[in-house]
Amino acid sequence: MPLANPNYVFRALADPTRRAIFEQLTRHGEQTVHALTRHAGVSQPAVSKHLTVLKRAKLVRHRRDGRETHYHAQPDALAPMINWLDHYGAFWRERFDRLEDLLQRMEP
Repeated sequence: MPLANPNYVFRALADPTRRAIFEQLTRHGEQTVHALTRHAGVSQPAVSKHLTVLKRAKLVRHRRDGRETHYHAQPDALAPMINWLDHYGAFWRERFDRLEDLLQRMEP
């Protein structure tokens, strides 16, 4: 499966309702739009729109079963975000290590 576009992942998870939907699917497994709507605190059309954004970011997948659509989380799609955070985590750790060295050299 190709990696998700990092911009789509960040944009999708920037919204608290989408984060909550993604977390709901991650913690409780596959669910229908109706089940997700009960927990989301927004209307069913709004949940559907949020799911579209999450699908575009490859954070969720769906399958049809008759008239119901079932959604499940794709946590592997977080890889671009994790890679970005790892990169900048290392960057800042190095900067703070340099600062600590400088401050130790400055002590009387």
